[in-house]
Amino acid sequence: MCAQPRKTTNNTTSERRRRRHARYYAHFPVGVTLLGADGYKRIEAHCKDLSEAGIGILVADELVLGEVASLEFSLPEAPSPWEVRAVLRHRRGYHYGFEFLSLTRPQTGMLIAFLLKQVRTDQ
Repeated sequence: MCAQPRKTTNNTTSERRRRRHARYYAHFPVGVTLLGADGYKRIEAHCKDLSEAGIGILVADELVLGEVASLEFSLPEAPSPWEVRAVLRHRRGYHYGFEFLSLTRPQTGMLIAFLLKQVRTDQ
């Protein structure tokens, strides 16, 4: 019996089509706090893109997929900084994708209002 060859697909294109939420360009500092073997570690990062469900950041450090972190950032229109829990879902080089775990309803509303004024990354 012959084995069927596997089809190769362009994951980047198919991932973009499967996204539940559009991504938008955003640029602001992000503080990442992780719990390690030696206690808490704070890393400075920079937001590159944002969606209703998560955030893409640049981090000059090695992080582990599945790791839960505390992210601290201020949306340009927010009255005070946010501290949200997020899980690391994706990594490409030093670009990391986190999924939000703890946005409140008011934060979600502010985030959506902010995103509607931004440029989508797929345009």
